[in-house]
Amino acid sequence: MITPEARRALPFFVYGTLRPGEPNHDLFLRGRTAAEEPARLPDAVLYDGPGYPYAVDRPGTEVRGELVTARREAYDDLLTALDRLEEYVPGDPRNLYVRVARDVLRPDGTAVRAWVYLAAPHVAARLRATGNRMATGDWLSRR
Repeated sequence: MITPEARRALPFFVYGTLRPGEPNHDLFLRGRTAAEEPARLPDAVLYDGPGYPYAVDRPGTEVRGELVTARREAYDDLLTALDRLEEYVPGDPRNLYVRVARDVLRPDGTAVRAWVYLAAPHVAARLRATGNRMATGDWLSRR
């Protein structure tokens, strides 16, 4: 069954290498976005990965990042490019990430539905057991 979110172009919540100043921002987002603004993903925690982070569901915590709205004419290509970057294939049990629709919060507290790449369940379980949690919830704080 196709969800209502899958039928419409949602913005993306990015929290790692796609953020401004990070290596994948210009490679994937330059020229494809209509807007980029700070945002927070509630009820998620951030784990340090091998050069990139993973967000994992966890009530009472939050991850900081950006809400990225794609230009209409660039949306399909951007979605495909980001799925490829995150090595996400719908239904593939080998995925490292899953793309899910979640509410993210703008600085004023307004909720916006957006695509978020979260750690796949088997990756999330490993991270919860032995991962390096980033207490700040902000990938940029590692600098």
